[in-house]
Amino acid sequence: MKQFRNKQNNTVNLSPPSLLALGFLSFIILGTFLLKLPFANHGDLSWFNALFTATSAVTITGLSVVNVGETYTVFGKVIIMMLIQCGGLGFMTFAILAALSLSPKIGLKQQVMAQDTIGQTSLSKVSFTIKGVLLYSLFFEAIGTVILTIAWMEDYDFAKAFFYAAFYSVSAFNNGGFSLFPNSLMSFHDKYFITFTISMLYIIGGIGFVVLMDIKRAKRWKKLSANSKLIISTIAGLNLVAFILLWAIEANNPLTLAPMSMGDQALNAWFHATVPRSSGFNSLELSNMSGASTLITMILMFIGGGSLSTAGGIKVGTFIIVVLSVITFLRRSEELRIFNHSVAKATSFKALAVVSITAILIFMGLFSLLLLEPNHHFLDLLFEAVSAACTVGLSRGITGELQPASLFILMLLMFAGRLGPLTLAYLIATPKKSRIKHPQTDIQIG
Repeated sequence: MKQFRNKQNNTVNLSPPSLLALGFLSFIILGTFLLKLPFANHGDLSWFNALFTATSAVTITGLSVVNVGETYTVFGKVIIMMLIQCGGLGFMTFAILAALSLSPKIGLKQQVMAQDTIGQTSLSKVSFTIKGVLLYSLFFEAIGTVILTIAWMEDYDFAKAFFYAAFYSVSAFNNGGFSLFPNSLMSFHDKYFITFTISMLYIIGGIGFVVLMDIKRAKRWKKLSANSKLIISTIAGLNLVAFILLWAIEANNPLTLAPMSMGDQALNAWFHATVPRSSGFNSLELSNMSGASTLITMILMFIGGGSLSTAGGIKVGTFIIVVLSVITFLRRSEELRIFNHSVAKATSFKALAVVSITAILIFMGLFSLLLLEPNHHFLDLLFEAVSAACTVGLSRGITGELQPASLFILMLLMFAGRLGPLTLAYLIATPKKSRIKHPQTDIQIG
């Protein structure tokens, strides 16, 4: 664990949550100064807008109050891309990689710190996992860059096509959601090659690196861990159900899917069924979608992707554990079982804590926005709060219309969402252990 000495030579220990929070905050401050440099923007960027962009990039959210493609120079866009990459892989990943480059072995305290931060259950797997995170990221981003470069060379020269491809590969795989086009990907709603490639990048990035490494190791479904089977099957199920529902609901909407061909309808329904998991791109105008589709989108944003992934939300594992815990209770079963394995009760409590803390964050953010923005529609503000707290980046088009105080609330939600609800709770609350045992009592529930 990192230690700092003050003038009295007293040692100050930083907990993993504190170090992670300071790390992300450092990236945000550095990114703000870099984006404000004269050669990073075209001269009309305020300090506040630079701060908002840096916060959104580091927290891999994607919300923006300016047109990224027009406001920033090539240097500024590269800075945004680097901030997305740093935010996606995580400050701790870079910190541990730096330590590993200096010494092949890291101490027990450093391993415990890394374990708490990346959510790995085995200390012996920390170094292996972090190396895998970096290698998998570079591998899939490189593949995405090659494919998208080929696709965009139909419309642009090689240099521009390559730059767009690299930017969107990094933004998609890290679920950043930043776009260089003013209407996100709406201009490419009928470009199958581009849209499907981007969707596969953010889906793979949102599965989780531990699951990806388990797939590489096992190579067969039967040999996968129970965690990997649960994440893969749940993500596949959610994507399929959302795809069918959104297509059925929007198929007759003249402002979204109705004017499109059957193939284009399927492509865009698939894109919008998978994109709310944290990526933040859109190929349809979200404000034109029906209320039912908007509700489904918010539920998907709240769930998010897999643990130790670039996605946000409460995470798929948390969602399914809460659902199965309810089912287990209704069946009067004494243990929660998944793929012939039992799940500890502490895991259920942890999942419930994650859901509760995230819901409280969204409620507090929404309440603040309602006070500050009385002229905006309730649904638009709720959508904005969920998107920010779950680091998704989708918007119904009101982000640029919000006043600075409201944007500051969104920045706090993005920062809290990137830290994660449990990390935030550990950062605020000091754990206290008591040897005193109290008698049990019955509390009426329901």
